[in-house]
Amino acid sequence: MTLTADEVLARCEAMVPALIERADEGERERRLPDATFKDVTDNDLWRLVVPTSLGGHGLGIEPLANAARILAHGCPASAWAISFLVMHSWLLAKFPAAARDELFLPERPYALTPAPLAPTGTLDAVDGGFVVTGRWEWATGLPNADWVMVHAVQLAPQPANWFLIAPIDEVAIDDVWFASGMRATGSNTVRLHEQFVPAHRAVPAATLMAAGVGVDGDGLAGIPVPPVLALVAAAAALGAAEAAVEDFRRRIAGRVLAYTAGERQQDQPVTQARLGAAISELAATRARWDAAIERLAAVTSSSGLGLDERMAIRLTAAATVRSSREIIAIVADGSGAGAYLAGSPLQRLQRDVEVLKGHVLFDWDRTTELAGRFALELPLRPTDMI
Repeated sequence: MTLTADEVLARCEAMVPALIERADEGERERRLPDATFKDVTDNDLWRLVVPTSLGGHGLGIEPLANAARILAHGCPASAWAISFLVMHSWLLAKFPAAARDELFLPERPYALTPAPLAPTGTLDAVDGGFVVTGRWEWATGLPNADWVMVHAVQLAPQPANWFLIAPIDEVAIDDVWFASGMRATGSNTVRLHEQFVPAHRAVPAATLMAAGVGVDGDGLAGIPVPPVLALVAAAAALGAAEAAVEDFRRRIAGRVLAYTAGERQQDQPVTQARLGAAISELAATRARWDAAIERLAAVTSSSGLGLDERMAIRLTAAATVRSSREIIAIVADGSGAGAYLAGSPLQRLQRDVEVLKGHVLFDWDRTTELAGRFALELPLRPTDMI
C-alpha cells in the first residue's frame, strides 16, 4: 500500500508531541531515540520518496519538505536525521540495477544510508570495481545506517568524481559528534582504508546530482539533487522557527514580569510588537520557501529547471535558515532567563538552528557571493553547487 501526501503529513503531525517528549533523550544519546525510529518505521515513512517501481510511495518534493518542517516542530535534529535518511533512498535509486537489487528488497524497499557529500576520499580503478580510501565527516543518521554513501575522487587516468556505497559493517566509525546542538543527528565520521567496492555500487557524481534517474514511479524525476537537498535541509530551520514563535506566544500569555507589581508580559506593547514582528518575518520566510517548493514540484523531465532558477533556490534555502535564526532571536530576546533553562524548548530550538546553519549550503557569505557572481554573468567554478 502506498501513502498519499496528506496521509504522510498527518502522520508527521501526530508524531510531534512524542518528538518533544524525547528531545532530551536524543540529545543525551546523540542519536534518534529508538522509539522515534520505531515511529517512523511504523508510520511507513522511510520509503516516502522511493520510486513506486522499487516498492516505495513515489512521492515528491512537497510532502518530503513539509514532513521535515512539521517534524522539526518537535525536534529539529530528529527531523533533519529522518529527512536525510528518507531522501537518500531517492539518491540510491540512481545507482545501477544490480545495486538497486541489493538495496530495495521486497520486504524492506528502502536503505538507511548516510551520505556525507564532500569529496574527501580517493579511489583507484581495479578489476571489477574500485579501491577506496578516505575520511568523511557529518554522516547524519549513522547510528541507524544499513549502508554508507561516500564521495571520492579518481585521479587517473583522468580526474573524475564518484559516489560509492559500502555496507555499514565494512565502514570504520569515529565517534566525534559532540556538538552544542543537533545532537540527535548522530553525525559522526566514517573511514574506509583501501576498501574494495564493486563497480555496480558506484555511480559518477554528475549522474547522481543530475535530474532524472530512469526509474518508473519517481515523484522527484526531473529535479536535480542540489535544489532538493537545499530546500529539504532548510525545512528543519523553518520548522524550528515556527515552533519558537508558538512557544513565545504561549510563554508570554502566562508570564508575570519580575520586579513589577504583577504586570503580565502579554499586556506590554513592546512584547505585542515583538510577537507581531516575529509573525511577519515568519510569514515572509515561509512564503518564499513555499514558492520555491512549488516551483520544484512543477518541474518535469521535459520542462527542466533553468540555471537562474537553481541559483534562486540555493539563495532561498540559505535565506530561509538565516531568517529562521533571526526569528528565533527575536522571540528569545523577549523571553527572559527562564527560556534558557534546560527544560525549555526555546533554548534547544535556538541551539539546533545555530549548529544547522553551519552546513555549507547555508554559508551566507559563500551563497551571496555565488548569487552576485551569477548576476554579473561571471563563470561558475567547479565547486559551485547549484
